[in-house]
Amino acid sequence: MKNIFISLIFILIFNTSSFGQDLSPYIKIGETTETMQQASEKITQALQNNSFTILGSYNPSNKSSLKVIAFTRTDLKNTVVKVTDRGALAAVFKVGLVSKNGKVTMSYTNPEYILRAYLAENYDTYKSTFQKFDSDLKTAFSTVGNEFKPFGGTVKAENLKNYHYKVFMPYFSDPITLHEFSSFEAAVKTIEANLKAKKDAAVLVYKLVYEKENIAVYGIGLQNKEKGESYFLPIIGEDNIAAMPYEIILQEKKATMLAGKYRLALHWPELTMGTFMKIMSTPGDIEDTLGAVCE
Repeated sequence: MKNIFISLIFILIFNTSSFGQDLSPYIKIGETTETMQQASEKITQALQNNSFTILGSYNPSNKSSLKVIAFTRTDLKNTVVKVTDRGALAAVFKVGLVSKNGKVTMSYTNPEYILRAYLAENYDTYKSTFQKFDSDLKTAFSTVGNEFKPFGGTVKAENLKNYHYKVFMPYFSDPITLHEFSSFEAAVKTIEANLKAKKDAAVLVYKLVYEKENIAVYGIGLQNKEKGESYFLPIIGEDNIAAMPYEIILQEKKATMLAGKYRLALHWPELTMGTFMKIMSTPGDIEDTLGAVCE
């Protein structure tokens, strides 16, 4: 009887292991004394060897000491798009590389953290798919590093689905409409032409297009020196570089973005209000840039 009771307790704990758990937005893979190029090549190879697809890469703030690699995988991509409220935003994960003092630190966006935040109650519906993605990602990166240390602040797992930084601040469910087009095709044509022209110093890092669903996600580098990444990243912290690039999501004829006061806070949850106030103009600046891309 005692053994049965212990077994039941174990099952209960196992099945609710994330409830009440503090989750961090990033996982540190490790450090290397290799060059940025060598580290980048190893990360890329590790992902490709494990059926992940590289979507693009870039140097945030145009700094050679910073690099982001965006990737996805078919099972994740095909699952999250079933969530109609901008679920496709959860299809892309990123590796961040930061070169400092002769070492390159490698990290990636924590799948459980991002998926719980972006998919809300839908997370549990597809939990087994997400757990496999997470597990396979660790397996892939274990050929590159072995730390797997969470960092970047914490949020309770159960709070992520309704995350907001402070009272009266926006939620995931408060997107900003950038533009409504005459058609999906017209939207794609306009957005991609503006990105090709680097309007307002916006650069295309990756795009993920769902042809059948008329959905597209664009990862966009904010290269304007006065109001882009060069301005706000040094203030809020470059260690969290895997937060970038910022996204536009196009669904049918409407292009939207996550509110800056939500998106930045989610990826920098340990920000103090004092630091947040130092980038008070940034959410509006990002909206202006992504809005220009959609004009």
